[in-house]
Amino acid sequence: MSRKKKPEHVNHERWLVSYADFITLLFAFFVVLFASSQADKKKAMQVAAAMQSAFTPLGSFETHSKTPPLEPGATNSTVTRPAMLAMPFPQAGQMTPGEQEVKSRLDKLVKETGGKLPAGSLTTRVDPDGMVISLHEAGFFASGSAQVRPGAAALLAALAQTLPDAPLRVEGHTDNLPIHTDQFATNWELSTARSSMIARILLERGSMHPTNVSAAGYAEFHPVTSNATEEGRSQNRRVDIILLRSPAASR
Repeated sequence: MSRKKKPEHVNHERWLVSYADFITLLFAFFVVLFASSQADKKKAMQVAAAMQSAFTPLGSFETHSKTPPLEPGATNSTVTRPAMLAMPFPQAGQMTPGEQEVKSRLDKLVKETGGKLPAGSLTTRVDPDGMVISLHEAGFFASGSAQVRPGAAALLAALAQTLPDAPLRVEGHTDNLPIHTDQFATNWELSTARSSMIARILLERGSMHPTNVSAAGYAEFHPVTSNATEEGRSQNRRVDIILLRSPAASR
């Protein structure tokens, strides 16, 4: 007669092994979080600043044309340009050395080629995005038109050769007087057409890469002064060329 098999003992506490592993991992996770929260914030800011400075383009490479060369080392640009304008943490309202170099060249250009333009047709200033070169309507466009005045062509061509091959944004602005013509239904179309025209001239007459250039129209919604007077409105009718300190700068 065969012996009866004893029933296997079932361990009802096996779940404790998995539970213990889970608790151990959870404890390790919170230890890492606690250690991270106690890190020296000042050192972290220094590391972030060092990384930003290290990855900021310095403009030490040769400029290139719109079409990349087919062979390594080939280039068709001989224009000498100022260094990249980026500078970590410049003080508000102050120009970087690269911007100061551009401004000195612009002052020279205005004296050499801007004699036919009204006084104050080209001005410069600094805003949080970078150096702003303002081309005022009185010197560059006829009223209600996006065609550049013939007398401004030489200055724009020289300007295109002077600007660094670095990120820039071309912005069109108008005053608050409405426009409605066969060509421009509103100030949006006029401001956009003017900025696009200037951007095209910079690309055609200069040697900057198209990926560094963007154009936008803001109509009357970004004035630099009040539109209550004719003088103020004339200052607001402009195309701004902004030499961006950060390629990601945008509105």
